[in-house]
Amino acid sequence: MPGDIESILIAAIVSWVLFITIDILFGLPKHGGVSGAREIAAAIEKGGGEIHGGYMMGNIVCSPDASAGTLLAACGVYIAGIPGGLAAAVLVYIGNRICYDPGYAGTTGALAATFVIYGFTLLGFSAAHFIAGMVIAILTIQGISHLHASRLISHIWRWRL
Repeated sequence: MPGDIESILIAAIVSWVLFITIDILFGLPKHGGVSGAREIAAAIEKGGGEIHGGYMMGNIVCSPDASAGTLLAACGVYIAGIPGGLAAAVLVYIGNRICYDPGYAGTTGALAATFVIYGFTLLGFSAAHFIAGMVIAILTIQGISHLHASRLISHIWRWRL
């Protein structure tokens, strides 16, 4: 079993791949799905970033997407195991409806993360590792560099099927 630092880094990678994959499968980089996402994408593009990455980043800010779902699921699993993760998914679903989000990336992210995180707890990881890991994963997309993150997301978006 890896130590805490290694476990958090592994959890960050797993969380990052999970939420990016779900958001891309739901087409969040294609266009702004909720109010405000287009404006954020335009501002990121104006600053030298790429529009498709900006759309996804705008969706992340404006409505509970897979990143929020993954983080909330980790918190739910930490508190109450699978039932806690499922309760988090219900809360994300409600949040999506409040934001008039037409998609279900956040709810899907919460459901998928619940079972992924629970599976990792069977391998010796804790849900707390995933809470910390998800915060790191979100920071790599939203907090470090909008320019570079939007370019990375756009690059990944071009790989889709």
